[in-house]
Amino acid sequence: MAQWKDSLIEIEKIEVKYGSTLRNPVSDTEIVKMNHDIHQKLGNFILPESYIEFLKKINGLDFNGLVIYGVDKVLLDREVEEDIHGFIETNELWYENEWQKQYIFFGDSDTAWYCYDQKESVYVELDKPSGTLIQSFESFDSMLSDALETILL
Repeated sequence: MAQWKDSLIEIEKIEVKYGSTLRNPVSDTEIVKMNHDIHQKLGNFILPESYIEFLKKINGLDFNGLVIYGVDKVLLDREVEEDIHGFIETNELWYENEWQKQYIFFGDSDTAWYCYDQKESVYVELDKPSGTLIQSFESFDSMLSDALETILL
């Protein structure tokens, strides 16, 4: 089991303690719609399987200053009350700066962006807002695990 799944269980316990819950998972059809929109709006980027697995557990996360993007609200089959930072709309927002177009953004915190560097083919944590490299990861799994562990400290 990926390390981030253990962290997600811990986050869920904390949320329940405060009378809250994690977001609902997304469906296969919502993933298909998201992939279609990504190809139309962001190019030929293929979502990592582990990110899809994350979305099938929870549609994004907003916890203790860390935001992991979910499926955009307009692509969901049902209406949701909570505010979701959509993967596509947030990437389009970050792409207003030319230098950021080399990255696919999966999440951010008060101090960092969590991305895939398309030029270097590596997952990275970047300083926000300078864009300076903080650290690299060999996979989405390891990047997500590190981000979740950091907010649980």
